[in-house]
Amino acid sequence: MKFLVFLGSVRDSTPPRPARLGTRVAEACRRLLAERGHEVTLVDPLDYELGGPFKPHFAYAEGRAPAALDALSATISAADGYVMVSPEYNHSLSPALAHLLNHFGASHFAWKPSAIVTYSAGQWGGVRAAMGMRGFLSELGCLPVSAMVHIPRAEEALDETGHWQTETARWDGYVGRTLTQLEWWAEAALRQRAEGAVGTTDAFTKDPSQRNAP
Repeated sequence: MKFLVFLGSVRDSTPPRPARLGTRVAEACRRLLAERGHEVTLVDPLDYELGGPFKPHFAYAEGRAPAALDALSATISAADGYVMVSPEYNHSLSPALAHLLNHFGASHFAWKPSAIVTYSAGQWGGVRAAMGMRGFLSELGCLPVSAMVHIPRAEEALDETGHWQTETARWDGYVGRTLTQLEWWAEAALRQRAEGAVGTTDAFTKDPSQRNAP
C-alpha cells in the first residue's frame, strides 16, 4: 500500500539541539513501513512554499494552484493511509503540521486511517499534542487508530538516520503495534473503497451547501 509520513515541523534553528529532531522520528516511521513492504513518501513542510496570505489548494481555480500544491494534492489522494509526526506546542499539535494539512480538503483524506506519532526532547514525548490530534484528524477524515507512539528524549532514542540507538527490538515492537493497526485499517478501507456497496459522501470542495447542513 501507499503511505505518507507527514513531518510536522519546520524548525531549523537551535536551541534545542538538534535543530530538526523530527526528521529522525519521521525517517524511523518511513523506514519501518518500508521494511513491511509498503511504498512510503515523506512529506516535509519545508519543501513547500506556503508563505503569504493563507489560500488552500481548493480555493484556486482549476489549473491555477502552485505546481507543488497540485502535486501534493494528487499524492495525498492516492495514498492509503497517513502517519502524522508532531512535536508539542503549548500542549497541542504543531502549527506547521496543521497549516500544511489545512491546505487540503477532507475529501483527500476521507475513508483512510492515520497514525499519531509524537516526540519531544523532554520526558513527555509530546503526548499532550496527541490528544488534540485525535479530534483534528477525525474531522479531516483520516480517523486515527487507537495505538499511538510517543518518543521522549528523541535525540537519545534515535540517531541521525532514524535508527534506534538502544533497545531496538523494544522500540520496533512498540511502534510496530501502531503500524500493524494502521495496516489493518488501511487494507480494510482500501477494499471497501474498491468493492463496498455503500457510497461515500460527496466531497465538500466549493460551497458550504455541500455540507448538507440546514
